[in-house]
Amino acid sequence: MNTVPRFNVQGVGISALTLTQAVDQVLQVRDQRQQGYVCTCTVHGVGEAQHHAAYRKILNESWLTTADGMPLVWLGRRQGYPQINRVYGPDLMLAVCDRGRAAGLRHYFYGGGPGVAERLRDKLAARFPGLQVAGTFTPPFRELHADEFAALQSDIAQKRPDLIWVGLGTPKQDEFMAANWAKLDTGLMIGVGAAFDFLSGQKKQAPRWMQRSGLEWLFRLGHEPRRLAYRYLVYNPLFLLRAAAQITGLKKYPLV
Repeated sequence: MNTVPRFNVQGVGISALTLTQAVDQVLQVRDQRQQGYVCTCTVHGVGEAQHHAAYRKILNESWLTTADGMPLVWLGRRQGYPQINRVYGPDLMLAVCDRGRAAGLRHYFYGGGPGVAERLRDKLAARFPGLQVAGTFTPPFRELHADEFAALQSDIAQKRPDLIWVGLGTPKQDEFMAANWAKLDTGLMIGVGAAFDFLSGQKKQAPRWMQRSGLEWLFRLGHEPRRLAYRYLVYNPLFLLRAAAQITGLKKYPLV
């Protein structure tokens, strides 16, 4: 685990960081191996952690767990971290790809649907000349079989990326990283969810004003109502109720 301080959001320890500070932390892993994994946590992630103690443990044992959602940022500021801002998965990926060029950072993209990781590689390489993408891997929707994981291990051992970006969605990507970061020859694994789809052009991103005001969920719900309705219409109200209980002291959430 990184030594960056964390604040408590319903039993989940969120790293008190700005985007710039998060990038600084990630860049330090150049030529280091098996440092851990980074979770970009949203309201949905905090909600999943309420129902699954094992998942809460994954978030709390990460190298970093960042505030990828404005409600988490607002709670962090309330708890004495006025400088904190949103460390949004797509923004983190763009900033690390940009600044990492000077350090010769090597990237590997794991996730997305068929062809998405390759389109992401091509888009980012065009946007950031000199970007080093060591490889890509598109996994099946199911869990990897032993021979498939062995092939992934072999590919990463040969290419030795500094970072593996994981785009599988919450909580699947965090579970995958927690189970496998110590088995793969890389510096850090970073879960960035929908960043693969957004930055490859597969899906549209919400306008910046909606992102800054905490309304990105509404934009995404409008574009994918069947897939996201339960996540946003159930988890969001529950999060608000639990946040009110934590703020008023009606309920304590130990970091376990």
